Amino acid sequence: MVYSCIKNTLSLLYPDHCQLCDAPATEGLCTPCREDLPYNRHPCPQCGLPLSQPLEVLCGSCQQQPPAVDRSWIPFLYAAPVDRLISQFKFSERLPQGRLLSRLLAEYLTQRIDRPDLLIPVPLHPDRLRQRGYNQALELARPLGRRFGIPLDHRSCQRTLKTRPQHALKRRQRESNIRGAFRVVRPLTVRHVALVDDVVTTGNTVNELARQLKQAGVARVDVWALARTP
Repeated sequence: MVYSCIKNTLSLLYPDHCQLCDAPATEGLCTPCREDLPYNRHPCPQCGLPLSQPLEVLCGSCQQQPPAVDRSWIPFLYAAPVDRLISQFKFSERLPQGRLLSRLLAEYLTQRIDRPDLLIPVPLHPDRLRQRGYNQALELARPLGRRFGIPLDHRSCQRTLKTRPQHALKRRQRESNIRGAFRVVRPLTVRHVALVDDVVTTGNTVNELARQLKQAGVARVDVWALARTP
């Protein structure tokens, strides 16, 4: 019975089938499903917005109104089936999806990134953290920190305002909704930070946190996220 319980637990934590189609797979995705993922093939280097063709310049928005974020690394579009994997991980406590998503992000970042001094997961408001039981950004950041040997800090930044969910707001409301939502509560001596999050919608959330970090003395802020809303 003990062996059976252990086996069932391991199969739940480390499934041997594709998380999308249930075909046999050793790393959470079969080859056909991996090839069908909605890759963000031509992102703006600064905000990650998907562009229609590869360009060496920033998107129009970043040129006209430069964000506080210096560089974004976002491998996927927020579209099927990545959106379903993220939603299951974020709202249904599906830990295998979280491990799979973190591994996909790590594979994308390898050989691409300038190594930051510190990883900071985008914090949740305490009320939302209690309601959900975990911060999905922190769960993504932990294996990334281990894989790349980068320290992780989830205490120096706090979300002090309980804002409305960004996805529920119109574009013009999102910037005012998130303004002043974060606070840096501990001194930071590092120069280069990467923020970790699951989805970047308009970029207002990571931009506001990056703004606070730069006011605290951080010189460069990158974003590592799974998906970008077109």
